[in-house]
Amino acid sequence: MKALTYHGPGCRIWGEVPDPVVRVPEDAVVRVDAVTICGTDLHILKGDVPEVTDGRVLGHEAVGTVVETGQGVRTVADGDRVLVSCISACGRCAYCRRAVYGQCTGGGGWILGHRVDGTQAEYVRTPFADNSLYRLPDSVADESALLLADILPTAFEVGVRNGGVEPGDTVVIVGAGPIGLAAITTARLYSPARIIAVDLAASRLAAAKRAGADATVDAARADERTIRALTPDGLGADAAIEAVGTPETFELCTRVVRPGGRVANVGVHGRPATLHLEDLWVRNITITTGLVDTSSTPLLLDMLAGHRLDVADLVTHRFGLDEIQDAYEMFVEAGRHDALKVALFRT
Repeated sequence: MKALTYHGPGCRIWGEVPDPVVRVPEDAVVRVDAVTICGTDLHILKGDVPEVTDGRVLGHEAVGTVVETGQGVRTVADGDRVLVSCISACGRCAYCRRAVYGQCTGGGGWILGHRVDGTQAEYVRTPFADNSLYRLPDSVADESALLLADILPTAFEVGVRNGGVEPGDTVVIVGAGPIGLAAITTARLYSPARIIAVDLAASRLAAAKRAGADATVDAARADERTIRALTPDGLGADAAIEAVGTPETFELCTRVVRPGGRVANVGVHGRPATLHLEDLWVRNITITTGLVDTSSTPLLLDMLAGHRLDVADLVTHRFGLDEIQDAYEMFVEAGRHDALKVALFRT
């Protein structure tokens, strides 16, 4: 089969690799029907994730069709249309028993495209299939389901829930890329009084308005005082969600949150950020970080099937699977192409 493989910083190859096979009874092999590219894949290609070894098939998000299962698989069968989650869960360890699947110590967690071959391929082996694949209803299209593999549960769990968003809150979301937009969409489920989106790109700020942001701020022309001035009493946000992954955006979040507020870091950081405890300790600020657990995936899938989540604008560009190199080039230059999420389909 063909797959996209990593060969050191800046080097990726679309070419022939061995077909995946069931190795243990809990495995399934899935034909990839739709796949996407994540910002984390770009971090890998920059060399920021040293655990990814030469020749690894990249990717951790997909929708596909089960073509083979091990003898221990019970919840999916050949022919089932499934969501391939970015997180694999053994289901037995202490973390999995608390639904903290991202920290699985039984061989799961974030492993696809990281420690084992991933989804940017014609077929993928999925460990712990019973706990890591989700059967899809016919009413949910491949493209919409693809957003449940990572960005929607990540934004919801690590951003909105960790940020403690409540009815009547003012929420500032720094970064209006796919994760930031998904955070706007899922924050609205809690009826905040005001959502403020901050970004450098006019196209992303426009997308934030369409997603439900009440106000937008051009990060190039504003500082924390401008953002605080948009909150009802000028004291700042109840919750600030960091959805970029740079020191500057993290530090901005700590400055725009009100006393007693919460900062939820979602972005993947490749450089150290300064934590100004000399200013923060007296303000009762809570800071959370996290890797998604995907415990919310069944809930979000039900809401998507029930037309309670609007994800129509998140995918902006579409490619055939064999055009994946072109898709990467566009995603790397997302700002220049006004690209949000790209989707690639089996042709």
